Amino acid sequence: MKIQNYGDWSLDLHQRVVAQRVPVSASIEITQRCNLKCTHCYNSLALSDKEARSSELTYDEHCRILDEITAAGCLWLLYTGGEIFARKDFLDIYTYAKQKGLIISLFTNGTLITPKVADYLVRWRPFSIEITLYGRTRETYERVTGIPGSYERCMQGIKLLMERSLPLKLKTMAITINKHEIWEMKRFVEEDLGLEFKFDAMINPRIDCSKSPLNVRLTPEEVVALDLQDPKRVTEWRKFAKRFNAPAPSAVGCSDLYQCGGGISAFAIDPSGKTSICVLSHGDTWDLRQGNFHDGWKRFLLKVRKKKITRHTKCVDCKIKAMCGACPAFGELENGEPEAPVDFLCRVAHLRAYALGIPVPPSKDCEYCKGGSKYKDLMQVVGSLHQGKPIAASEELSANNLQEPAVSDQGSPPRGA
Repeated sequence: MKIQNYGDWSLDLHQRVVAQRVPVSASIEITQRCNLKCTHCYNSLALSDKEARSSELTYDEHCRILDEITAAGCLWLLYTGGEIFARKDFLDIYTYAKQKGLIISLFTNGTLITPKVADYLVRWRPFSIEITLYGRTRETYERVTGIPGSYERCMQGIKLLMERSLPLKLKTMAITINKHEIWEMKRFVEEDLGLEFKFDAMINPRIDCSKSPLNVRLTPEEVVALDLQDPKRVTEWRKFAKRFNAPAPSAVGCSDLYQCGGGISAFAIDPSGKTSICVLSHGDTWDLRQGNFHDGWKRFLLKVRKKKITRHTKCVDCKIKAMCGACPAFGELENGEPEAPVDFLCRVAHLRAYALGIPVPPSKDCEYCKGGSKYKDLMQVVGSLHQGKPIAASEELSANNLQEPAVSDQGSPPRGA
């Protein structure tokens, strides 16, 4: 009876949240064009791509859409790309968005920031700016970007923003090319520059489903090995697991395909004006050139958001799904099917949980859970990861330590480049 009551309460709360949808947070991809040629990028075209340029929303179209999304309740806006400064009129679009009262974050590679751009951002100050640093050395950085001279231009962009005390953070994507410099990047950013630094290793295929970025994706073992080298990262993952690991919503009466904020409080708009529930999801889109945002949000994206799970997979009843990060968009890109489990994410999640001593209630359908066909092999990997690599002076973990760690209810996963 207690479980049934919990399920009824959870389902009722979910239905009320869906019914009161407000598009508070937007991500707008200004362009898919970029001046760099990064090996891992999921969304970049050549700077000179005429077809891409001609398909992009005009300044006037951007202004109309900004009018519509703010009227609908949007408060937070992320401008991303491609490279946002690849568009010569980006600052004009950005200024209009600022005048609408939006709280704006900017994602950029930093290489196109000039003193004039930096001065302008002082006048029209964004909430935050995030620059991706692809390596600590010029050699590594330019192996990733494929463009000679890009390292110096990035460093100059960072310097210009820091000199003006703009709200800057640095980050990186951990890939095979730069994994050996992750900790030196972290030291450089945090100690020498005094800025916040984060890294993520969750590389996905390109939005056209090309698998080329996977050529530089770390193995699950390499991903977790990075976690084990940073006691702070270990602590944050444990806090996150304690707070969010729980039976999947479907287990308590909710069969919705999407479990994120997309279509509930967040949405994305691509360079040609197609809106979807997130930047990675391009299967279901509403064309803002053919219709208005109000109808797209109230009708089309609501219909997308209400899609149901159509088949049972191991993901449906997974108890550590929050650590996995799997979603329909990732399934579409990796496997061509939104409900297909992504093996890379599943292996990372289980390996991370076992290595950090986080409980994993077994699922009968999962090969990585206790009793599964790959469980023993995975536990051997955990043992090898721990050999000679203490996580923290006050903690001792072993491959079989599945006791829940004593941590607080605060925290979030150390991801997000």
